[in-house]
Amino acid sequence: MKLRTIVRVALLAPAAVTAAVAAAAPGKSCHLPGAEEALRCVTLAVPLDYSKPSGSTLKLHVTVAPAFRESARGDPVFLLAGGPGQAGSDVLMVLNSTLRRVRATRDVVIIDQRGTGKSGRLACPHEKNEDSMSQDEIEAAVKRCIASVRQPYAAFSTANAARDMEQVRKALGYDSINLLGVSYGTRLAQHYVRLYPGQVRAMVLDGVAAPDQIIPAAGQDGEAALKRVFADCAADKACNGAFPAIGQQFDALRKRVEAGIDLEFPDPRTARPSRVRMTPDRFYSTLHQILYSPDDSRRLPFLINSAYNNRWQPFIARRNAGSDFSVDGPVSTLMHLAVVCAEDVPRLGQAQRSAEQATLAAPLLDSVLKACAIMDVAPAAPAPATIIKAPVLMLSGALDPVTPPRRAEAAGKFMSAAQHLVVANAGHGILSLGCAPRLLREFLDRPSQKVAAKCLDEIPAPTFQLGSAGPQP
Repeated sequence: MKLRTIVRVALLAPAAVTAAVAAAAPGKSCHLPGAEEALRCVTLAVPLDYSKPSGSTLKLHVTVAPAFRESARGDPVFLLAGGPGQAGSDVLMVLNSTLRRVRATRDVVIIDQRGTGKSGRLACPHEKNEDSMSQDEIEAAVKRCIASVRQPYAAFSTANAARDMEQVRKALGYDSINLLGVSYGTRLAQHYVRLYPGQVRAMVLDGVAAPDQIIPAAGQDGEAALKRVFADCAADKACNGAFPAIGQQFDALRKRVEAGIDLEFPDPRTARPSRVRMTPDRFYSTLHQILYSPDDSRRLPFLINSAYNNRWQPFIARRNAGSDFSVDGPVSTLMHLAVVCAEDVPRLGQAQRSAEQATLAAPLLDSVLKACAIMDVAPAAPAPATIIKAPVLMLSGALDPVTPPRRAEAAGKFMSAAQHLVVANAGHGILSLGCAPRLLREFLDRPSQKVAAKCLDEIPAPTFQLGSAGPQP
């Protein structure tokens, strides 16, 4: 079960030559989806509970992409995926794109964090009728799923994921490493460097999570990103001409959806007659997901206008695409909840909860709170935000609905050598855009020098979609 209403979330040519360090590493040659060439797969047994080192173990899956050059550097890049709940093996496609320049001289190590991918994935089975399920039916399915898993949820924490990383570093024989965290992976990277400061040479954080950030309470940043889309549409002659009252239409549509709408039309996937209950949770979760990408968000005025005029097929088709054809791979639902319920929800105060009530993420937050009550995992003690001394490059998108620049600014207060780059026309995730892959390589080669990032200003704003034919050329 994908449980889209519960979890919403947020990454390089033949390896003719193998780096010396990786060649000496354990594991075996393997072929994995998303990678063109053979990689090296390592299975490492780590303690399920680090307070009981002789107790049960968990098999951790690690993928090593060896550097292309024989004279590769000895400090690899550890790529940390998002979520929490995203598996490293689900983002291997970045090896041949975003990380190709980096991999020229460095091994790339990608861990399936415990509870994700090939490391004991904690997820719920897919429900075929999920789109037509009522909220009560969804909550009942979540309850059954949580009860069906016989794992100590408290063991699936950010702290233990960081300890796993240290076990991987030791097992592969690296003295110092570089960290590349994306979205939730930025929280994990900050946690690791605070536990093992002497092992980190440099860090790159893309979509930075602040120390005080509560993951499911992302509504206010989402609302700000949505207002920016409406403002940009009003300032764009073509968009404003096509959708001159988009803000008012959205407000009216919001009221209709909050009352609940039953839709019947041919399924965009199969053309068979289908029924969908458009609940606030399904409506808002789709909007919030669309806002992650500026390319995607520029179709929002068209989607909202169509739905306002009772033509819901484009919106439903986009909702399906977001779940059926995601390139990021499925999020491990229970792993996500294990982290959020122990580390985020206990820090949620009443004032912030009240402030989230009228936002896009309000239904999500409500669902997470109910799921956490069922999971009943003990609160984790907040990790102290001590000063990070390693050089850090932080990247933010001005249009990001979950980790906008203010989050990186908050994280940067606890870093003594940080650079922060803000990309005006970007959302959640910068490293694949424009010249960013080159800047990543330059920073890792010389982390103490200032990155010349003016080229990021050349990333253009996408055009708005005005009709069914797609975005304007």
